[in-house]
Amino acid sequence: MGFMHLKPQTRSTVITYAIVIVAFIVVTLLDGMGLISNSLSGQLVPICAYVSLAVSLNLVVGVSGELSLGHAGFMSVGAFTGVIVAGCLARMGVESELLLFAGSAVVGAVVAGIIGFLVGIPVMRLRGDYLAIVTLAFGEIIKNLLNNFYIGVDDAGLHFSMTDSSSLGMSQGTILINGPKGAVGIDKISTFVLGVVVVLITVAVVLNLMHSRDGRAIMAVRDNRIAAESVGINTTKYRLIAFTVASALAGMAGVLYAMNYSTVIPSQFDFNQSILILVYVVLGGMGNISGSIISAAFLTVLPEVLRPINNYRMLIYAVVLILVMVVPHTKVYQRAADALRERFHKAAPKPAAEGGEADE
Repeated sequence: MGFMHLKPQTRSTVITYAIVIVAFIVVTLLDGMGLISNSLSGQLVPICAYVSLAVSLNLVVGVSGELSLGHAGFMSVGAFTGVIVAGCLARMGVESELLLFAGSAVVGAVVAGIIGFLVGIPVMRLRGDYLAIVTLAFGEIIKNLLNNFYIGVDDAGLHFSMTDSSSLGMSQGTILINGPKGAVGIDKISTFVLGVVVVLITVAVVLNLMHSRDGRAIMAVRDNRIAAESVGINTTKYRLIAFTVASALAGMAGVLYAMNYSTVIPSQFDFNQSILILVYVVLGGMGNISGSIISAAFLTVLPEVLRPINNYRMLIYAVVLILVMVVPHTKVYQRAADALRERFHKAAPKPAAEGGEADE
């Protein structure tokens, strides 16, 4: 059976996975040949983190149809939880970087998911601007709380304080989170391979949820809430499912992001970070998973590519954003896209007629 004979849903899924796998192979080959600069090579892990964040936020904004402005808050929960877990595991004698990352990613995702569930219980009863404002407030609350957390670990276990690092009362321990200074002394264990694995896990979870019975219910609520309620769909429940899953995936991406740097501070996960992730989703297309992957990767790489013309790079970046939003709505672009799509479908072989009738 040819590729064009597959169901549209299956074709879309195959294309999405192919984009990630082909990108990984191409980048690995280019890096092996020394064709990727050091600055661009250092952006590979953040690119994977932002791709995961964009795909997970698309589950809320595109699939569920809700506007969330607190995604960076869940990212920060996962990031700082992962740092704590990695520090504790290292203190217990775990030396394998793979085990350290896996344990941190799982716990970070679970904690972020739990926080997302607790926040979502009251928040998912709101809609539109009210939901956006509450999620924005949540992100700012998390950032300010992290600014006052002092956490360390020694042989006696974890120590917590909201005063200062000296009040932790540790004996030859390690400070993991130092208030406004953030997480310090992080072992940089994130790699591009682990980043691609996180992206594939995120894509798999989101696509499987979208194509499941729950996913169809979520999209039914998005398309017509009143009609969904009339057939017995619990709208709050399914909106909460999408919000919780997206929060957990954002937490896992936060672990990947944090483990790529030696220091991470709470101010990195502010309102601007949430808006940046939302921009990736909007530019890639609401509900379009492959579009989110491409837009997040492209817009993360673009500032680094334009670094040689540093005085104009942010101006060009802004112009590209405007063009990406405006050009697809022009008649010339739409005609060209329709012509290309029609030609592509004509090139596909037509299935044989039933009954084996031969042409006259």
